[in-house]
Amino acid sequence: MKIPQHVAIILDGNGRWAKKKGMPRNYGHVQGSKTVERICEDAYRMGIQYLTVYAFSTENWKRPQDEVDALMGLLRNYMKTCLKTAEKNRMRVRVIGDVSGLDPDIRQRILELEEASKDNDGLHFQIAINYGGRDEMVRAMRRMAADQAAGLWNPEDITEERFASYLDTAGIPDPDLLIRTSGELRLSNFLLWQLAYTEFYITDVLWPDFTKAELERAIVQYNNRDRRYGGVKEEA
Repeated sequence: MKIPQHVAIILDGNGRWAKKKGMPRNYGHVQGSKTVERICEDAYRMGIQYLTVYAFSTENWKRPQDEVDALMGLLRNYMKTCLKTAEKNRMRVRVIGDVSGLDPDIRQRILELEEASKDNDGLHFQIAINYGGRDEMVRAMRRMAADQAAGLWNPEDITEERFASYLDTAGIPDPDLLIRTSGELRLSNFLLWQLAYTEFYITDVLWPDFTKAELERAIVQYNNRDRRYGGVKEEA
């Protein structure tokens, strides 16, 4: 079975999972963060080289303030936990998104985590925080315009490769497989440029219940796709 090099996941359903259990939404987010830790280890053992998760979008600021505050608190704690996990599993961590919109202490923890793990040779783990695909492209175009105005290159030099080099994901291969949990059928402004030729796997499983077995099912379905032309492979 061919293992995709890069898997991206939209972590959806934490709040609904908690509600089903009669618990507050924040409880679902806590359990969801534990699932992230397990799946990181499972993915690496399966041979996945890059894993990107959608942790907090630019639209998530519109949620109730108490939920946003709880998510930021969870993020602070997760940065410390992730530092230990990265050291243990040789995981290289990179945060994508507009980190300037985060509190200074969170930005500092992100810098420490990225610096401490930059030479690790295990799973490349990208966490999308305060991330939106449209926002990413707008920020990229601003940097491109500034460099062009400075005379670093000419407008006719613009290529897909040059544009991609200004994105948050510069140097990271595009995802081969996108997984979305909880059954929703939308991209939610995630990796809009990078997902142009990515295979999608949608599951009704809520993120806290996502397991290695479900990840394996996604990869089996990925293997049943015809990557040359799109669609399902014809039987021999």
